[in-house]
Amino acid sequence: MTERKKIMSAKLETLSQNLAKHLGGSVVQHPVALGEIMLDVDVVNYLDVMAKLRNQPELAFTQLMDLCGIDYSAYKNTTWSDKRFAVVCHLRSITHNWQLRVRCFANDDNFPTIPSLSFLWSAVNWFEREAFDLFGIVFEGHEDLRRLLTDYGFIGHPFRKDFPLSGYVEMRYDPQQQCLVYEPLSIEPRENTPRIVREQGYGGMKDA
Repeated sequence: MTERKKIMSAKLETLSQNLAKHLGGSVVQHPVALGEIMLDVDVVNYLDVMAKLRNQPELAFTQLMDLCGIDYSAYKNTTWSDKRFAVVCHLRSITHNWQLRVRCFANDDNFPTIPSLSFLWSAVNWFEREAFDLFGIVFEGHEDLRRLLTDYGFIGHPFRKDFPLSGYVEMRYDPQQQCLVYEPLSIEPRENTPRIVREQGYGGMKDA
C-alpha cells in the first residue's frame, strides 16, 4: 500500500469513527466505495443528521457540492421492491479535506416529500428545484419551489423512468393567436432498430 493510500485509509477511518460518535444509530453507514463513505438516513432524521454533519467541528461539512434526485424503479433492469424516490447529497469538509455521500428515501412513492436543506446550505436552492422539476420530489420548507429547467406549463417530470421519451404534449407557434400553444402529441410511438453494416471479413468471418 502506497503512503498516499495509507493516509487516505487513516483519514476515512477517522471520519467513520467521528460519524459513529456523533450520529450513532441515526444512520446506516455503507462500506467505502470510490474512496468515499455513504450514509443512508431515514427521512425523519434527515434534518437533524444534516445539521450535525455541518455544525459538529469533528465533521465540519460546511460545503454542499451537489444534491440530485434518483428514481430507483427498474433499477439495474430489475424489479425494485423498496422505496422508489431518493435524494443523494455530496458534502465536503474544507477543514478536514474529506467528502461524504448522504442518501435519503422519500416515504411516499405517490407524493415523494423530503425536508429542504435550504436553511443549512443556501447553495441547495437550485439543486432542490431541479430535483422537484425532473423527479417530482417535493422539498418541504423550500421558500421558492418552482420548476427550473422545464416550462411552467410542463406536464409531468421527465426524469422519472415511467415518463415517455416523446413526452405527453407538443408545442408550436400559432400565428393566429400569436403565441405558443400546447397540443396533444401527434407522434406515434415506434421502435427504431438501427441497421448494422459490417465490413467484409469483420471479426475474422468470411462471407458464405
